[in-house]
Amino acid sequence: MRSVESIFRSTIDVKEAVLADRELLATATEIGRLLVDSYRAGGRAYFCGNGGSAADAQHFAAELSGHFVFDRPPLAAEALHGNASHVTAVANDYDYASVFARALQGSARAGDVLVALSTSGNSPSIVRAAETARSLGVHVVAFTGADGGRLAGLADLALRVPSTDTGRVQESHVVFVHAISEQVEFGLFGRG
Repeated sequence: MRSVESIFRSTIDVKEAVLADRELLATATEIGRLLVDSYRAGGRAYFCGNGGSAADAQHFAAELSGHFVFDRPPLAAEALHGNASHVTAVANDYDYASVFARALQGSARAGDVLVALSTSGNSPSIVRAAETARSLGVHVVAFTGADGGRLAGLADLALRVPSTDTGRVQESHVVFVHAISEQVEFGLFGRG
């Protein structure tokens, strides 16, 4: 078992590695621009993940559909696992790997954005959602760990946190959620 101090040290080390990676930071900025451009064109954003990544996906959707830094109109942002009846029906009638893909087939349109979160980049339900999104002309953004897995190869933009530790990757994803949400909010509603 690691000490609390060593866990804090490891999270700081990952954040320092992120800060040193200019390409990764530029990718985060590009994700913000992609979302702004999609929203300006009338698009919607969809989010998916499993477990802790589902929580991060829902968090991201809430920052956009509610507000983050200042009061402004809501943005169309949906966490695809939010409809428990859909998730359980599709998982029961088809398979779990289809739950997010089928939701996208019913709602997403070309020019929308899917933000897919998977620390490994190999979760079957997330990979299938990305494949479906691409087939629909939906932009794919991946939030992964260092390897990126299959998901990174399907993404228009892949944000690969330089770690293989699930906890450290998810912590960094939350920081990126906040940074990108702020970019989108200021980019669309122009305060400051």
